[in-house]
Amino acid sequence: MDLATRMTAPPSGKHWLLRALGGVLARLPARARAAVHRALVACDPDPDLRLQLKLAETREELEACFRLLHDAYVASGYMAPHPSGLRVTPFHALPTTTTLCATWEGRLVGTVSIIREGVFGFPMQSAFDLDPVRREPGQIAQISALAVHPEFRAAGGRLLFPLMKFTREYCVKMFDTRHLVIAVHPRQIDLYESLLCFERLGGAPVAAYDVANGAPAVAARLDLQSAGARFRRAYRGRAPRRNLHRYFFELALPQLKLPPRRYFTTNDPVMTPDLLDHFFNRRTQVFDQLDSRRKALLWSIYDQPEFRRVLPLLDAAAPTGHPLRRHQRHSLRAPAELRLVIDGTARVFVFDVIEVSLSGFQAESRLDLPLNASGQVRVQLGREDWSCCTVRVVRAKPAGGSHFFGFRIDEPDEVWRRCVAALDVNFTARDLVQ
Repeated sequence: MDLATRMTAPPSGKHWLLRALGGVLARLPARARAAVHRALVACDPDPDLRLQLKLAETREELEACFRLLHDAYVASGYMAPHPSGLRVTPFHALPTTTTLCATWEGRLVGTVSIIREGVFGFPMQSAFDLDPVRREPGQIAQISALAVHPEFRAAGGRLLFPLMKFTREYCVKMFDTRHLVIAVHPRQIDLYESLLCFERLGGAPVAAYDVANGAPAVAARLDLQSAGARFRRAYRGRAPRRNLHRYFFELALPQLKLPPRRYFTTNDPVMTPDLLDHFFNRRTQVFDQLDSRRKALLWSIYDQPEFRRVLPLLDAAAPTGHPLRRHQRHSLRAPAELRLVIDGTARVFVFDVIEVSLSGFQAESRLDLPLNASGQVRVQLGREDWSCCTVRVVRAKPAGGSHFFGFRIDEPDEVWRRCVAALDVNFTARDLVQ
């Protein structure tokens, strides 16, 4: 399925109970079914240190993830076998997609991909209406391509729960994400609602979801901002090993390795020109199979000559459908304060810078700002990188309960120039910290 090839049943040896109950459980009211699922939870608050979770960055790590995903999808009937032995999608080529991997003694045993909205949108938007989520404030990410090695599926949550915990922490701390959306088989939705507090999106299940080879699917979402309270209510009073609120929101696991960053960027691109060529031209033919518009969108985000040598050729005569959107390659979540003088009174406005270029930036603010006002802005671009510039408010757009403003910089200082230059010339997030 788009989220998971198989959602592991509640862990421990007791998971056989749900299979034995079969149709009896399905006839219970939703709250009763949820209580049964939660009663069988068993999470390990001290996982074996042989388990490690990190971003998939190297050719070897990505190849292992795509092979595990391929084998799991083929076994579940969600795709036909591919000659490469890999499952690679166009979304894996985007800098707004992050693939996480879990290893056991160095061997890959689990993977999940997190797709924040980029130039291709989301895989599930072809079948489900995401407008109700889009109307709310905060970024959205689709959880996709989850696969667990067969040797670890019978172990219940020993691997699945660490993967889910890492996903939540990465989305909240690094990926500037508030809403998670998923598409799963209708047989699995009860577990996501009961154990992980997802809520179904409106509308009937899709009878044939093309991303999963025509299998049926249902959509659900989780608001990460309110998730803590939902988990607390669901798991109140439970023992530590059965308390997923404590596990997801209070425990710190050394096995989870968040990526280092110099700047407060919100993407972790790993695809170099060589990796794009290897996975999307040589090992598979994903690039050749893209339509003209998607090919053009790739050219709009990968504008360095090194990338364009490996991108699919454009058909100049092919219509794109509508004007191309420039992907926010230089996206950040950087705190800033702006000093303005309004009607003779000095005021300070605090907001977040969310996109930068050499000549300006976009900001998100809860407060309205006067158009054409000029003042001094101080932006923390990284833990040790503070920029101070004179700016002017040139655009304003309210959306989702927030205000978005465009700023023009009169003369960028050295810190700002250095940051933008690093984002311009480095291919991957790792390059910025080396």
